[in-house]
Order: sequence, then C-alpha cells, then structure tokens
Amino acid sequence: MLLGLGVDVWASARVELPLRRILLAESLGFDSVWTAEIYGADAVTPLAFLAAHTRYLRLGSAVAQVPARPPTTTAMQFATLEALAPGRVVCGLGLSGPQVAEGWYGQPWGRPSARLRDYVAIVRQVLRREGPVAHDGPEIRLPYDGPGSTGSGRPLKSILHPNPDLPIFLATGGPANVRLTAEVADGWLPLGYTPGSAHLYAEDLSVGLARSGRTMADLEVQTGATLCLTDDVRSVLDAAKPGVAMRVGGYGTAQHNFHRDAMVRRGFGEAAERITELFEAGRRDEAAAAVPDDYVDDGALVGSEARIAERFEQWRSTDATGLTVRPDTDEEMVLLARLAGCEPRPDVAVPQ
Repeated sequence: MLLGLGVDVWASARVELPLRRILLAESLGFDSVWTAEIYGADAVTPLAFLAAHTRYLRLGSAVAQVPARPPTTTAMQFATLEALAPGRVVCGLGLSGPQVAEGWYGQPWGRPSARLRDYVAIVRQVLRREGPVAHDGPEIRLPYDGPGSTGSGRPLKSILHPNPDLPIFLATGGPANVRLTAEVADGWLPLGYTPGSAHLYAEDLSVGLARSGRTMADLEVQTGATLCLTDDVRSVLDAAKPGVAMRVGGYGTAQHNFHRDAMVRRGFGEAAERITELFEAGRRDEAAAAVPDDYVDDGALVGSEARIAERFEQWRSTDATGLTVRPDTDEEMVLLARLAGCEPRPDVAVPQ
C-alpha cells in the first residue's frame, strides 16, 4: 500500500505549506503528496513549489477542477510541472459541482459525464502531440466555432514536448463516472470508498475496464482515510461529524450532491435524508448528531496502535493501491509508514 500525504491549503485563508511534514513523509518513504482546490488557493501552484523542495514524492492534485480551466490549459500546466519534476506528476481531475462550476467559474454544468470524457480526450491529445489538437465532442469542441466565434480558430500542437504518459486520475463516485474512470483514466480518486463499501464499485469498475481491454492491474486507486492515534475514539468520530453533516446536508443542490449520494450508496439512505432535513432547517448540531458512528468509522484509522494496525489490514483487502492521510503528529506518520512497509530515504533531510 503506497502512502500519500494530503495538504489542505485549499481550506486556509493563507497559503502555508507544512514543508517539514512533507519532508518527513518523503524521508519515511511516502509515495505522494496531494493538493486540492475549491474557490481559494489553486491546486497546481503549491505543487510547483514542492517540486523544488522534494526529490522523490509524486506530486498530485486531488483535485484540479474541470470547470476552472479549459482542457488545454490543464494540459499546459501539468506538462510544465512535469518538466520541472520529471516522472513525479499526477494530473488529478474532478468535476466539482453545479454551485461552484456556475457560481464561481461561470461555466455551465451541462452534461458532466460527457464533459469529463471530452476533457480527458483533449488533455491526452495535448500530451501525446500526435497532431494538432482538434475535438468535436458533445460538450467541448476545438477549435471553437460557437456563438461569438470569429471563425478563425485553427488546431494547434503544443510547443512544449510533454511526457505523453503523464498519468491522469479522475475523482468520481457515481456509477456512470466510475465506469468512465475505469475506461479512460490511469487512476481513480474515489468518493465514498471504504473497506465496507468497496464491493459496491466492483461491477462499474469491471464494465469500464472491459471497454478499454484492461484489468484492475492497470488502474491505480488512491483513496483516503482519517488517521488519528488516540485513546479516545469517540471524540475523534464526534469531531468529524459536523463536517460530514455539512457535506451531506449543505453541499450541492437537491438534485446534485455527490456526498449525499455516496452516503446513500453505502446503505445510509435514511440517515442522509434526516441529516439533509435537519441541516436545511438550520439545526446543524442535530444534523451532526444524526451522522452514524459506523459511517465515520468505516475505513478510518483511529484509535490505539493495535486498532489502527487491524484497520489498515482491512484496507489491504480492497483494490486500493494508495492511501492518503492527514496526520497531526510525527508518531502517526512513523506508525503508518511501518504498517505500510515503506522504505525510508535516509538522504532526505528533515528540519528540526
């Protein structure tokens, strides 16, 4: 199991990268570091900074938002990053949701699955440089010839010669997009994937892989888990519940909420309905209390060393190839690196 370190710059008012923690992860043998974006700090710029301060860690976005950039811009940014850190870059993409796509980026939500397919196809064209980039899809067309067009657009080919095999990961959770991920992506950043729910995705993954003549051996699965070494499991689970309630009850719309869909898919439909009802009524404390313990605890690495070790073995029984964590202490990082069998890198200097 490869280990990833999540860096939540997206959630902060200032950009402050935990460089010592990142270097500690590199020295312990972690595989990757991951950034994200919503409507604050972007996902790519911090990775460029980290490219200059690390030597081994893969640098991934989980995720860069599809509505934030035309696909050619995404290809340009990640190809440039790859040129600065050869062989270490992962282009992780996600759709976001209609509130952010239309409210922040001014982009139509449209048909998200079709848009994602078009987007990946165009990024691949740029990276492979097999000819000028042109695409006639149901959601994205290049050259553009729609309303306001001058009619003078022409297909172009990247001046930069990128790594044609730069990996593309997709963050998806619904059946159609999971199938799409298994068909066209190099890796999957799953939503709602835990040891207790992994079986729910097996059929869609199989269908998507069959479309491209591949197997699970051809698809990385980089998922995530809460990590906390503690004697008080209850307090950690309770502390996580307001965030779950916010995502399930407050994100998206009545028709589009991926987090609520994930809760329903995992068999917690009644809880999802109750959380949404309470949250929309402004009863946020009650909404948090309505989050089931099992929902938070499934897949979480919380408790004593023995409990964390037992639960880490549950992750090994899934198709996950990588696990991203957000540790608070050095002790937690050392413990997980040991459980994962990481090879230390003694040549990485960690500031004291």
